[in-house]
Amino acid sequence: MSQRAAVAVIGCGFYGARVALMLAALRIGRVIVLEREPGLMRRASFVNQARVHNGYHYPRAARTGASARRNSRRFIEEYRAAIRRDVPMIYAIARQSLISPEQFVRFCAEIGAFCHPAAPEHARLFDGTHVEAVFAVEEFSLDAALVAHEMAARLNRAGVECRFGAPARVSGLVPDGVQLQAGAETIIARHVVNCTYADLDGIGVRVGAEIRKEVAEIAMIRPPPALASLAVTVMDGPFFSTMPFPPLGCHSLTHVRHTPHCAFAGPGEAPPPGPSRSALMLRDAARFLPAIEKAETLRSLYEIKAVLQATEDNDARPILLEASPDSPRILSVLGSKLDNVYDVEALLAARAWD
Repeated sequence: MSQRAAVAVIGCGFYGARVALMLAALRIGRVIVLEREPGLMRRASFVNQARVHNGYHYPRAARTGASARRNSRRFIEEYRAAIRRDVPMIYAIARQSLISPEQFVRFCAEIGAFCHPAAPEHARLFDGTHVEAVFAVEEFSLDAALVAHEMAARLNRAGVECRFGAPARVSGLVPDGVQLQAGAETIIARHVVNCTYADLDGIGVRVGAEIRKEVAEIAMIRPPPALASLAVTVMDGPFFSTMPFPPLGCHSLTHVRHTPHCAFAGPGEAPPPGPSRSALMLRDAARFLPAIEKAETLRSLYEIKAVLQATEDNDARPILLEASPDSPRILSVLGSKLDNVYDVEALLAARAWD
């Protein structure tokens, strides 16, 4: 015998949890969350740079930068207990950058983001033959473990039924909804919201947008004393970023060229990553930031990163909210940054859920 629900949300990363809470608040009926992992926010919501974007990353995509700036203030206020504010954020513009220092300063002014020349003791950390300008900005890191704890409490208070260790798949359409299989159980839901990020097209849902997937490596490092209390991003192009990773008490290190191991498209298992590239990341980063050469590599985290193919060349990171070609009752959601969730919620709240 099948169970029935108003909405089944597949995927309980940050987006899936927020969508479920928003739908529960609409009081449209029973909301079930199905997650294949043993707990919430175990995958891409945890394995990332731990950065709360404030727009600085997107000088070549002004709309994305402005959106990040707008949403970050709301996100920081809502999750203030999980925000680490005590680490200065430094952005350096490489001499081979796709933007000039003057363009970066203008962009920051356009979106209303703080940007001043870095303090001399911070600017001296960089190699002037490779770095043209160094700026102090206002950006923070995030403890995803604390956010997950908060989201679990909210879901429990809202009475949202979460089933972990429950991989789900859309198995067909019925006259009044969508049929899913979750293990041996059949669920009939009036609506399905697919929040599986890199697996959007892997659970029996057709997705019209072309999605590029990458096997990504994030190196965990213990920085040397000179960098232990700093976060650094060198941009804009094939450069790197290192910043606190609060859940593990260390720093993350990512590199535009070396973090992606391989790209693929379509459903199915991801190709396995090759040998760790953390040494390559450190070696190249040391050209710009010599002190990082003394960092200790601890381990690497691997995850699948998903972006819309149409935005791969311009750094824009719009959200995807798409009805399946098979049924308007099946929606797929893809967001690139946690604070984009406010835009998703506004779009979903405006829909009819009868």
